[in-house]
Amino acid sequence: MMHSYSEEKQSLLKRLKRIEGQVKGIQKMLEEDRCCNDILIQVAAVRSAMNKVGGLILENHLKGCIKQSLTDKPEEEVIDELINTMVKFIK
Repeated sequence: MMHSYSEEKQSLLKRLKRIEGQVKGIQKMLEEDRCCNDILIQVAAVRSAMNKVGGLILENHLKGCIKQSLTDKPEEEVIDELINTMVKFIK
């Protein structure tokens, strides 16, 4: 099955592996009793990186899945599905 993110898959996986490394770094910082400020900076960096990944997937979803859905389903149904997806994403 082809997903709208398929062309970006390797780039997304690379970003997620980098984030995984950052999370492991935060775990190590906690184990080493590092300064809270330094840990919080890394937590913010991970959150920002995850937001970027989510944004890229959402962009591909809009350009691919939603565009295709508009040809297959009633517009109102597609809009409702998109709203539900957006609400879940921004929580």
